[in-house]
Amino acid sequence: KMMKTQSIKLGFCAAVLSVFMVGCSSTSTTTDGSSETLPGDNVATGTVGDADINGSMGSDDLSSIADTVFYFDFDKAILKPESRAALRLHAQNLKAGSRQIRLEGHADERGTREYNMALGERRANAVREFLVLEGVNGSSIEVISYGEESPAAHGSDETSYALNRRVEMK
Repeated sequence: KMMKTQSIKLGFCAAVLSVFMVGCSSTSTTTDGSSETLPGDNVATGTVGDADINGSMGSDDLSSIADTVFYFDFDKAILKPESRAALRLHAQNLKAGSRQIRLEGHADERGTREYNMALGERRANAVREFLVLEGVNGSSIEVISYGEESPAAHGSDETSYALNRRVEMK
């Protein structure tokens, strides 16, 4: 029983530390200090494959191999294992070139507007930090949060909520 309690405490401490580190990140800003919002594009989704991405593949081809939308659990900014696998593929491609990407964080409609903006930012920063840890230059990654303002699915059910808790890579 004591071992189980220690494991729970250790897991809780790791989770708190992760949330703290993600929360300490900031959004990308322009030289005058204001945030910059770029117009949206269509998002391509796919599945993680075994394709070779040794730098010879174009960035347009990557979206057919790896997901560009990463989903999160309710009120969480922790990457899921399937997201990490896709992000590793993206990191290999991004390290090989000088491509700029934008990470757009989103939340479902539950919670206040301000809370959801912050949650979307934490989610996008979690993706950014993972890519940086994989060797991607952090200055090539822009982070924007849309909170609940740009839902992928309209509806007040768990299916819609799950589709709206996401980060889109563009």
